[in-house]
Amino acid sequence: MFNFFKKKTELEKLQEKYKNLLEASHKLSHSNRKESDLKAAEANEILAKIESMMEP
Repeated sequence: MFNFFKKKTELEKLQEKYKNLLEASHKLSHSNRKESDLKAAEANEILAKIESMMEP
C-alpha cells in the first residue's frame, strides 16, 4: 500500500538500469548500430555486477 515510501535497494536500481539500457540498445539497433553496441556492452557490465551481488 505504501511502497512509494520504500527505498530501492542497490540490486533493484541495477536491475532497472539494466532493463533501460537493453531497451535503449534495441531502439538504437534500428538506426545506429555502433551506439546500440555501446549500450549493450554497458548493459552487460551491469549484468555482471548484478550476478556478483547475487552470489552467496
